[in-house]
Amino acid sequence: MSMPEPNCKHDHQYQSPEQMLLAARKICEEKGRRFTPLREHVFSLVTHEQGPIKAYDLLGKLQPELGSPKPPTVYRALDFLAELGLVHRIEALNAYVACDHSSAGHVAEFFICETCKSLQERHANDHVECVPEGFSIHRSVIEHYGLCKNCNS
Repeated sequence: MSMPEPNCKHDHQYQSPEQMLLAARKICEEKGRRFTPLREHVFSLVTHEQGPIKAYDLLGKLQPELGSPKPPTVYRALDFLAELGLVHRIEALNAYVACDHSSAGHVAEFFICETCKSLQERHANDHVECVPEGFSIHRSVIEHYGLCKNCNS
């Protein structure tokens, strides 16, 4: 039984890690936020991943280049990036993935294959229409687990 394609109103414009880094620098500058070398390096590592990455895996990749950062340092950098919409936390996996559009306030919807672990991000903005009047969403993540098209064949 195949999973239907999600009803999605937004098409991603996939960017290279270098384009994403330039966009992140611009977003930080526009918002008056400091994009420190550590934050930039963490973001760069996340953008080069093919899928979600855990904070401790990032920590291991940072050690040779930035001394020996402690876990809270990496989590603070990830929190900063998530606050600006540059990365998303995949709740059930306790991992992070780069966001290639940085549309503030969008609702991230993830389709995660349980077999090959592939991940697709889509916008779920149609869900925002159901938000009670006066309620402001600060963060929202929707995660779907199943089989991707390739694994479903």
